[in-house]
Amino acid sequence: MDIKIESSAFDEGGIIPVKYTCDGEDVSPPLEWSGVPEGAKTLVLISDDPDAPMGTWVHWVLFNLPATVNNLPEDIPPVQTMENGAKQGMNDFRKIGYGGPCPPGGTHRYYFKIYALDTEIDLEAGATKPEVLRAMEGHILAQGQLMGRYSR
Repeated sequence: MDIKIESSAFDEGGIIPVKYTCDGEDVSPPLEWSGVPEGAKTLVLISDDPDAPMGTWVHWVLFNLPATVNNLPEDIPPVQTMENGAKQGMNDFRKIGYGGPCPPGGTHRYYFKIYALDTEIDLEAGATKPEVLRAMEGHILAQGQLMGRYSR
């Protein structure tokens, strides 16, 4: 993993504050990263929960973020296309944009994974995680992840 991704809201392996969950304001946490390689054209951000009872639950899909961007502020609005041209996909809550942690029980792990690609993804806003992952195949230059935990 070459890209270092972190949040001012929680540490690696730390507890995600209630504000960023379904029990709070349900807004996306601030994220920043470094180590995007030269030659990268776009970034992809996928947030998911591998501890969900029915299998991995997707909380956020964001793609075609310009590779020159090195952070996302808190509370990214649930719009299909952002001002910088990035597109947001469909999460497993069947909504565009971020859906915060909302585990049915126990402590779950939430991964924020970032990928640097050598191309732009030719998909419309609202694409699903599997569609984005297929489009990324053979184009990943570097990646990184941040993991936070949450329990209700």
